Amino acid sequence: MRIFICPCVEKEKSMAAMPSVTAVLAKYGIEPVMSDALRSVYDDERVTYREASPHNSNLLKDMLSCDMIMTVGGDGMMLKLSKAATIYGIPLIGINTGRLGFMTTIDADELDKLSALADGTYSISRRMLLDMTDIVVDEKTDGEKTETVFYHQYALNDVVLFKDVNSKLPEFTVKVNGEIVTKIRADGLIFSTPTGSTAYALSAGGPIIEPTVECIQMTPLCPHSLMNRPMIFGGNDRITASYTPYEGSRVNISTDGGESCELPHDREITIFKCDRHLNIVQIGGRSFYRTVSEKLMTTLK
Repeated sequence: MRIFICPCVEKEKSMAAMPSVTAVLAKYGIEPVMSDALRSVYDDERVTYREASPHNSNLLKDMLSCDMIMTVGGDGMMLKLSKAATIYGIPLIGINTGRLGFMTTIDADELDKLSALADGTYSISRRMLLDMTDIVVDEKTDGEKTETVFYHQYALNDVVLFKDVNSKLPEFTVKVNGEIVTKIRADGLIFSTPTGSTAYALSAGGPIIEPTVECIQMTPLCPHSLMNRPMIFGGNDRITASYTPYEGSRVNISTDGGESCELPHDREITIFKCDRHLNIVQIGGRSFYRTVSEKLMTTLK
């Protein structure tokens, strides 16, 4: 078995865990593979380093030749590698060296559980992603409509629309399968997967959803209303969202907490279930509900 390792080089705890990670993998006959670009920060004779070409084609080839991608860090590293793991169909496993590590497989003090990779006693958790497109709809004089796609993104956790810091409240319009569901003035809207229900959406008052359920959750951010609550849509629904500005209000958009960009008021986004899934490796027998209890309910104990 070969595993492509992606540590969070910016975090001291992640790099401090790397010798133990590579030692345990070697112990169980698993070949660690890393990018040669990381040799300057972590040089280990047990690791096979692969040099990337200017266009990363060689590095991509080596990643594809591995059985799994392993992150050493926190949930942020899992999100960062989730797109590549999804597109190329490679299972993703995370070693937590951060604080919460809700999506990661095991903590850094549980590395002996990696023996499950060698003897095949691990399982796969199949996770839904969101597919999001930014669309301009042009209506012709004969009544026909044309659509122009400006960009396309996958999201493992969420797609977030949020007003600019000094902006007035916009009014968001949300449609499901072409039918208006709500018009709401709010700081923003979070559209999340079940995996993302324990992230930003949870902090905004959304429910916790078991991650293998296939549905889309909408959670308003600070709605100016007493009646608006989170809503859950079917996994096969197509959701469109747009906004009407008020006194020049501006709205930004981001996926999985990444870099945001402005969403012009004459555009709408379409969100639906991605036709690909992310496979997350599970070992150690820790269930989702046990993880919720241990990592999210500790203040209640």
